[in-house]
Amino acid sequence: MSRIGLKPIEIPEGVEVTFNDNTVTVKGPKGELTRELHQDMKINTEDNIITIERPSDHKDHRALHGTTRSLISNMIEGVHKGFEKSLEINGVGYRALKQGDKIVINAGYSHPVELEQRDGIEIDVPSNAQVIVKGIDKELVGAVAANIRAIRPPEPYKGKGIRYANEYLRRKEGKTAK
Repeated sequence: MSRIGLKPIEIPEGVEVTFNDNTVTVKGPKGELTRELHQDMKINTEDNIITIERPSDHKDHRALHGTTRSLISNMIEGVHKGFEKSLEINGVGYRALKQGDKIVINAGYSHPVELEQRDGIEIDVPSNAQVIVKGIDKELVGAVAANIRAIRPPEPYKGKGIRYANEYLRRKEGKTAK
């Protein structure tokens, strides 16, 4: 039994959810998201509560039950509050700058790495050692943050690199002399 799939979703004030066959459109104060869901899942709406039902206990339907509920819930939360990922840059000479709509990251390479902002994503650089990725689509925010982190992943010896603000980095001991 899917525990996540059985949870009802409350629609907050100011958010409008419409279902057209297997397409969900969510409009809110921060924007609008549209997603196509699997046609087997039954979505019921009563008052301001959405519930998802699966047609059978088949393995595929059980897997889709919780996934469908999470996708709809994340869309509603995104247009209502938005999502944010914060990254930290550690290392001598490592820094990030915002130049117009581009982000320039110096991460120890012979050249600076330039990133352009995508539609629906806002990248802030409050300090040269911090980058904040904001948006309404949770999947897109996570993907952009992961791409920034992939420029120079943190290394375990000195801790240099780009990492998430809440990421725990397991440090290793260096060489030991005989």
